[in-house]
Amino acid sequence: MRLTVTVNGAARRADDVWEGESLLSLLRDTFGLPGSKNACEQGECGSCTVYLDGVAVCACLVAAGQAHGREVRTVEGLAEGEELHPVQQAFLDAGAVQCGFCTPGLVVAVHDLLSRVPDPADADIREALAGNLCRCTGYETILAAVRRAAHP
Repeated sequence: MRLTVTVNGAARRADDVWEGESLLSLLRDTFGLPGSKNACEQGECGSCTVYLDGVAVCACLVAAGQAHGREVRTVEGLAEGEELHPVQQAFLDAGAVQCGFCTPGLVVAVHDLLSRVPDPADADIREALAGNLCRCTGYETILAAVRRAAHP
């Protein structure tokens, strides 16, 4: 199957896409965007979180064909050229990046949260990030990063 998808603002085309291929595979393997991570392949960890038409989704659960004619924004698409998005910078500044495997999905989830709730309470943050698992940080630095991004 042939797909046309707008990814991070640019029209992209993929030929010979397998009908069972995931959006995550399309992004990583076909379009060369390794930011979204392939961890659980079951929508449980959030490492592959991207926007599909402005809605945060687990790319491992979306069939690539479902993205045809739609807009996808990945963690790479949050930055403005070489300048990191404030959420990405906050993760660096707060030391919330350790092994980095969960970070892209967390960054997209935090970006989504702050677009809806600019000044979230800790309970809001915890609820918004409940679908994102991290094995390294203990979450305190992630919470600090969210607070830093909300109050630069």
